[in-house]
Amino acid sequence: MDDDPILFQYLLRLGDSPLILAQQLGAWVGKGPALEEDIALTNVGLDLLGQARLWLTCAGEVEARLGGAGRSEDELAFTRDGGEFRNLLLVEQPNGSYADTMARQFLFDTWHLLALRALLPSRDARVAAIADKAAREVAYHVERSGDWVVRLGDGTPESHARMQAAIDGLWMYTGEMFVPDAVELALIDAGVAADVRALEAPWRRHVDAVLAEATLSVPQNGWMQGGGGRGGKQGVHTEHLGHLLAEMQFLQRAYPDAQW
Repeated sequence: MDDDPILFQYLLRLGDSPLILAQQLGAWVGKGPALEEDIALTNVGLDLLGQARLWLTCAGEVEARLGGAGRSEDELAFTRDGGEFRNLLLVEQPNGSYADTMARQFLFDTWHLLALRALLPSRDARVAAIADKAAREVAYHVERSGDWVVRLGDGTPESHARMQAAIDGLWMYTGEMFVPDAVELALIDAGVAADVRALEAPWRRHVDAVLAEATLSVPQNGWMQGGGGRGGKQGVHTEHLGHLLAEMQFLQRAYPDAQW
């Protein structure tokens, strides 16, 4: 296909965000505020990891068609450097408190579900099929993270303050979710990619409704990191991604090609 080079980059974007977020949630295993919540958050992380595997496997197959190495999902996850990752800036922000983690999850989940549903009519059958499977899982993620935003926002003064601070701190990283670059624009025109520009209004409606129920407010500062086309989707990341990859990739880097 003529669009294979840009399709490869787009598939990395679709796979890297759930991969990085799954790694983030893995750090909470055994540390959740309650046993049931510990298991639930682990399951969300496993859902995201499974989605990342599908997208990265597809990316490797496209890479092979281009005459490249045709790397496996593991090779794409564990052997790329930070500048080669194409995840959204939002998902690489630190776990922080449970309010920080759930605010990050909520802002991403809401966008993620809209993006996946927008991919259902994709002219690339493989993209549409993966999106369909993932959307059914992410619908639960949206409900769950939204419930936590309300629970903490409309809870005690301490939980309210923490959740408001989390929303305030993460808001600047949401802008790039709705700004397409040349890669996305070309695939949008080809009927393959989701038009992220059309997602901002429904995303904002849902976010505003949940924040209102949680007695929280949207930050007044409208400045956005990465909104000008120089963000995570282009391989420009915060320092947090490097620390995360150092941990995630340690075994592969220390013992290349090791087998269990």
